[in-house]
Amino acid sequence: MDTLTPELIKAALAATPASPQIFIGYSGGVDSHVLLHLCASSAMLKRRVTAVYVHHGLQAEAGQWAVHCEKVAHGLGVSFKSLCVNARPQTGESPEEAARNARYAALAALLGQDDVLLVAQHREDQLETVLLQLFRGSGLRGLSGMPERMAFGAGWLLRPLLDIPKQAIAEYAQSHSLGWVEDPSNQHSDYDRNFLRNEIVPLLKRRWPALDKTVARAAGHCAEAQTLLHRFAGQLSDTAINADHTLSVSHLLALPDVEQKLLVRHWLQGLGEKMPSQNVLKRLQSEVLAARADAAPLVSTSGYQLRRYQDKLYCLRPDATALLAGVWPKGQQSFAITGQRRLACVPSSLGIAKAVWEQAHVDIRARQGGEKIRLPHRQGRHSLKNLYQEAGVPPWERELTPLIYLDGQLAAVGANWIGAEFYCEAEAGCMAFVVQTAG
Repeated sequence: MDTLTPELIKAALAATPASPQIFIGYSGGVDSHVLLHLCASSAMLKRRVTAVYVHHGLQAEAGQWAVHCEKVAHGLGVSFKSLCVNARPQTGESPEEAARNARYAALAALLGQDDVLLVAQHREDQLETVLLQLFRGSGLRGLSGMPERMAFGAGWLLRPLLDIPKQAIAEYAQSHSLGWVEDPSNQHSDYDRNFLRNEIVPLLKRRWPALDKTVARAAGHCAEAQTLLHRFAGQLSDTAINADHTLSVSHLLALPDVEQKLLVRHWLQGLGEKMPSQNVLKRLQSEVLAARADAAPLVSTSGYQLRRYQDKLYCLRPDATALLAGVWPKGQQSFAITGQRRLACVPSSLGIAKAVWEQAHVDIRARQGGEKIRLPHRQGRHSLKNLYQEAGVPPWERELTPLIYLDGQLAAVGANWIGAEFYCEAEAGCMAFVVQTAG
């Protein structure tokens, strides 16, 4: 218990840039109450602290807990904020995952530049996390557990109690006569983490009392190994990842099997995607990388598609199977062409004459096949098929590229080409097209 002093928090904060504000994830439970009490015990910390309660709407008592948390925070002399979130699971999400994602998204939105969020996870939380990752068959990244410090939103997330045993936290709470709330759902073993906490970990600790400490140490070893692998993967990616965020197939095929998998994981992590399963990686190697250069194979996951075109591997979010066609309303700045993309018309020195654009009847159409267009500064009329092949546009992008017709005549092909009959060069007197992607 002697280690639980405000100096522990100050030491954790010293590893980050000077933070204007400190937010504490405060649920009202014993762990977060102890963390809040430690911060409030320091005059230097207290004036910068805001306790934040996240109302998930999943428990009937949640409203009462919010009132309790506000009362405790004000009693300790710190600011308080309550956030309401939608924690309903999306397709493929567990209730636990949905609540966690909603909570962290709301907390991340609070942070300004270099602000800090403190959360109260401790050494037994780390034990549970590593065991869960082990049972899910995770690699080094998962077995590294939770980091003590990580970039978060515009600032940082710190876990200053991560090396503190649960018993020390309980003793601190009792010695300071703290009052906390107990979530009754914690006693239900339906959720994986609760099952471990309530039934498995107590049994294991009867045999190995220091289990939380030794597993935390093993997680640290995994984290160090993962750091080295990440650095090596970064070296591989320097020449293998293209400027358009695709991955070079020829570079991948030149690597040994294990390095191929490492590079693909590193690439997907950089794109913010979930790590692929072993089955997805095997299918990628056998069905996509081994395919003929003129093929267009794909492997789908629940969140994205991996597709190959020529020497490039693409990671694509499921967007739409067909273009949304229709009449572009006059005066409207953009037009929805799929669920995630809009075609915007913006002022430019090159494009379609502004006066022509404003007066014309504009149709957005999907490609039917056989379309041709005459381009400025080039002889003859060119089929869209040949232009797409010449520009290296992947087949799936061709079907989602809008054709812009002015008064029934093909005037432009997405943001790629403008017909010679409509082409204009005039400072701020033209309109050009830009495809915008949501998110």
